[in-house]
Amino acid sequence: MRSAELLIDSLDRVREVVHGAVEGLSDEQLAWRADPQANSIAWLVWHLTRVQDDHVADVAGTGQVWAEGWADRFGLGLAVGDTGYGHRSDQVAQVRAGAELLAGYHDAVFERSRHYLDGLSDADLDRIVDERWDPPVSLGVRLVSVITEDNQHAGQAAFLRGLVERR
Repeated sequence: MRSAELLIDSLDRVREVVHGAVEGLSDEQLAWRADPQANSIAWLVWHLTRVQDDHVADVAGTGQVWAEGWADRFGLGLAVGDTGYGHRSDQVAQVRAGAELLAGYHDAVFERSRHYLDGLSDADLDRIVDERWDPPVSLGVRLVSVITEDNQHAGQAAFLRGLVERR
């Protein structure tokens, strides 16, 4: 197995968890928050997808899927470059979307990521993509970071689904 195939498999597993977390839930259930400062399933899935979209587009040198009509479809009133990082409670509450929209955006980002990753060689993963850190961040480290964040937030969304269904 090539490293790229392992990375694609990891992102595909995130995709499976995302679908499991949102499918069949109402907009209200997706927007439910355990307390006023907590994240919702909708925000978590939107955010993890925005992070993947932003970071993979950056290293691939492409535009983001979000800017190709998805921002308009969501109609959140947030800046196009907003990924949710550092959102306040009122901004989290602003992210409301249906299951089909959330899953559709995630699938589009996954496909773009898969296409990019499929073209990588193992040697490509050593390329430095961010020199603002010490040590500088390689492509491989950046991609593992995206997968780690996506896994954490997808798990949080799945946990919240369990809470929502037991209410």
